[in-house]
Amino acid sequence: MAKKQKKTFGNIVYSTNKDVDFNLPEEEQDTLPPQQQNLKILLSKKGRGGKTATLITGFVGSNEDMESLGKMLKNKCGVGGSVKDGEILLQGDHRDKILGILTKEGYKAKKAGG
Repeated sequence: MAKKQKKTFGNIVYSTNKDVDFNLPEEEQDTLPPQQQNLKILLSKKGRGGKTATLITGFVGSNEDMESLGKMLKNKCGVGGSVKDGEILLQGDHRDKILGILTKEGYKAKKAGG
């Protein structure tokens, strides 16, 4: 069973200063329409034993919408992957195919990295 992550606010444990505003992150964001999304498609080998993976970052919206986009991309590419930490991860190098799919769906997407 996975451990639940605790919310952290830097190194601050307790403060008696009432003038300090901690700018706490919001729980859920409204999902931007596809035309306003700036998605970046990256190729990554980091931490995967040398295997390549396609990483899509920059999605602004709720976790449910990001998971549905990830599921759609996994189905159209016919690969496995995951959606976590604000990123969509697909197994293998599918940058060109994903770029075509996202632009067809109306998203603003571009390849990033080397």
